[in-house]
Amino acid sequence: MRLRLDLGYDGTDFSGWATQPGRRTVEGVLSDALTTLLRSPDPVRLTVAGRTDAGVHARGQVAHADVDDTAYLALPGRSDRSPEQAASTRLAGLLPADVAVHRVCRAPDGFDARFSATSRRYRYRIADAHAVHDPLRRRDTVWLRDSLDVGAMDAAAGQLLGLGDFAAFCKRREGATTVRTLLGFTWTRDAASGVVEASVVADAFCHSMVRALVGAVVPVGLGRADLEWPRRVQLAAVRDPHVKVMPAHGLSLEEVTYPHDDLLAERARIARSRRDASMQQDQSAMLACVGRSPLTTTSSD
Repeated sequence: MRLRLDLGYDGTDFSGWATQPGRRTVEGVLSDALTTLLRSPDPVRLTVAGRTDAGVHARGQVAHADVDDTAYLALPGRSDRSPEQAASTRLAGLLPADVAVHRVCRAPDGFDARFSATSRRYRYRIADAHAVHDPLRRRDTVWLRDSLDVGAMDAAAGQLLGLGDFAAFCKRREGATTVRTLLGFTWTRDAASGVVEASVVADAFCHSMVRALVGAVVPVGLGRADLEWPRRVQLAAVRDPHVKVMPAHGLSLEEVTYPHDDLLAERARIARSRRDASMQQDQSAMLACVGRSPLTTTSSD
């Protein structure tokens, strides 16, 4: 039986999502809890929508696990709770305070937490000279002493939207494509706190891509680069030493979206295909799953 798990976590004290020997990871902690819950003889394996790096947080992470159906259906015991309710309640007692599973449910046919996803939405928070430097938010907000021009940052970010090669903002992996569709990249300043927030949405992200995109736009806000500089960096398609990968703790995975159940398997098939910037046919099929053009953003929470 395939289960879908919706979860969040404070990434401060984790070495990222992926299991690593001798390190505390979100996957490791969640796998241990599920293994204990289901009394599985083998560790429960997980597939996740976004493999977050060390220090990165999540509010809207999604994962799936294939589990023994008999063990899962037996979770309520003699209570009148559903297996979903029993799983959520009992996981809360097994997990540490910095991980919370919001929902457990049976996944529909064709669901894959990673490959069926149509978009991921991240948020990045910066408190500049005009913002309140709230010590209670120090774990999820980067502090800067200088002032940021949010309008200039938003204009520069908008030039990066669409289907393209984002090699300039990715740590390359052998055999992996760096072609992505950036669906939304906007900057705003919160009226109450003055904190500057980026919303970054794409069909998928490669390693360090979000923090590098933010790092390419911040110099524009500081007046150290012109509006077109991030776009020129992208078109060069090579890592630029002037692009700073921003600190991990300012980043949070906010939302993962999926198509209707009858499109899940087709979306996963498209996502597994290696893409390049000329593959417009598959790209159009993917966007049709969610009914949006490449230049529109996902809805906000």
